[in-house]
Amino acid sequence: MNTRRYLILSTLLAGAILLAGNIAAQKLLAGARIDFTEGGLYTLSDATRTTLADISEPVDLVFVYSRRVGQDYPAVQAHAARVRELLATYEAASKGRIRVREIDPAPFSEAEDEALAAAIPAVPAGGNDPLYFGVIGRNTIDDVRILPFLAPEQELTLEYDLTRMISRLNHPEPPRVAILSSLPGMLAPDPAGGYVLLQDIARSFEIDLLPEDFGALAEDVDVLLVAHPPPLSSRQEWLIDQYLLRGGRALFLVDPAAKTAVTGDVFGTSNELARSSLGRLGRAWGVELAPDAVADVAFALPVPVETERGTLEEMAHPLFLGVPALAMSREDPITADLMRVVNFGAPGALVVGTPPQGVTLTLLITTGPSPSFINAGEAAREMSPADVLRNYQSLPDPLPLAMRISGVLVSAFPGSAPAIDEPRDPATAEAARAAAAALPPHIRSGERSAEIIVIADADFIADEFYIVDGGGAAVADNGALVLNALDALAGGGELSRLRSRAPALRPMTRINGMRSEAEEQYFRQQSELETRLAAAQARLAELQEAPTGGDFFSGDPEAELSDDERTELASLRQDTLALRARLRETERDYRRGIDQLEGSLKAINIWGGPVLVALAGLIVWQRQRRPRKAAP
Repeated sequence: MNTRRYLILSTLLAGAILLAGNIAAQKLLAGARIDFTEGGLYTLSDATRTTLADISEPVDLVFVYSRRVGQDYPAVQAHAARVRELLATYEAASKGRIRVREIDPAPFSEAEDEALAAAIPAVPAGGNDPLYFGVIGRNTIDDVRILPFLAPEQELTLEYDLTRMISRLNHPEPPRVAILSSLPGMLAPDPAGGYVLLQDIARSFEIDLLPEDFGALAEDVDVLLVAHPPPLSSRQEWLIDQYLLRGGRALFLVDPAAKTAVTGDVFGTSNELARSSLGRLGRAWGVELAPDAVADVAFALPVPVETERGTLEEMAHPLFLGVPALAMSREDPITADLMRVVNFGAPGALVVGTPPQGVTLTLLITTGPSPSFINAGEAAREMSPADVLRNYQSLPDPLPLAMRISGVLVSAFPGSAPAIDEPRDPATAEAARAAAAALPPHIRSGERSAEIIVIADADFIADEFYIVDGGGAAVADNGALVLNALDALAGGGELSRLRSRAPALRPMTRINGMRSEAEEQYFRQQSELETRLAAAQARLAELQEAPTGGDFFSGDPEAELSDDERTELASLRQDTLALRARLRETERDYRRGIDQLEGSLKAINIWGGPVLVALAGLIVWQRQRRPRKAAP
């Protein structure tokens, strides 16, 4: 075989091997990837893998996306690529249990009919055609769940939303949450009219709103959410007590000064004190709510404060706490993966007593190192930061803000069940007696281990504390904290780890730091300029108001000034010109550092690759030029 024929056959054989290898790799290495991102953005979490491994029957996911409309919006187009890649990873990791299909709902097409039938909304766009951007999920018994619109700003919870959808399709019956509250935002019959948190709960759980005069708790309640409850009768406390003794799960949000329960506005002016507590239940558990509110200068949040001049300025307010992740438990799944702050408003503190034998108390969230108690009645009013600081008395240790209670409890009613609160109406009273007779008998100690989470604040679930006004995006983990707790209590604690995964869009910290430094210098010089200008204008006005020599004067206002006064005025003007020149120079330098960094990065990106290849070639060439030693 001559050299030419050998070269042709070798090339054909290499091409065939390459083609066969690509086909085999597509089958054998589907979904395989190396993720170099800091937050593991392209790596499925353990919670997702556990959910996928638990699927008993196939789940069909339909990705609905208007490609032609979406390409006009870069953020939507980039997010669609992220969704597409994540769905492909789900399909590969599920070993055939997840089947993914994508449709492009063009106007008047069958794909559009499918999207509309599943209630995927048509979002108006700039052109004539609407944008469809959602996911339809179906199981083998035709249960349908949807993600109606995959907003790019909600990318942080994308994996959680998809995994939750798959989990709900695999287990169609959602957990049931009974809500007892006096907060206006938690009482809306339609969750869409309440807090954003209530809407989020409704997407994951079946909600049962308890009336203030409730006389029973349904047996199929998975979690009881008590958010700043109304005053409870002894009978109602007993009902909650018995529910927990029989292995119930509950989340309590109690507050010594809940402003949202009074005015519906965290910055309202009502002086009425709204207080809730754990009552005799807490005493039986060994945990009570302190009577006073808590202030903390270490975690003080900047909030709008009205000044003496009547203007609003942002000032650090010790009664409004932004608790960072470092003050949260890194071991409990409820708080372990929270990365952002949780914002509290005039919270209380939990006082730990002696719990029953076998009951474990676990700290979840604490204040900073030197908090202070503030009278709850005053904290419920509009205290200024200065008023809080005047009443501030530092404590030597942090105070508990949230706690988990686990174990077999003893009853807060060691004797017998309290009598029912019979209504005056005979028919209603008869129904109440019949309902009471149907209840299980009173027990004095727990039958199974209970799980209770107590958070010493109720205001923090209001939209104003963590939702951007008008945008709907969360800037703190307030909602994630409550949803994590409900998931964990309902038995889906693994899903809570998905709520606070790192976002794909990461800030350029170095550039932001350079910009902040330049802005600080710019505004400092601007403030200096304004101060000097004000002083010059005041002095000029003073000089011009000096008495003149006659009423006939109508010329230069500086004509009657003394030589010293003219010298002073000229000096002030020169200083003003010099400061303005320095300010212009600062404005020119404002972006100089950032532009230099941008130029360096462009040079590295453009020339880095070719230079490395050239260097590698030079090294290989140099090695080939070296004379080889002759064999001995």
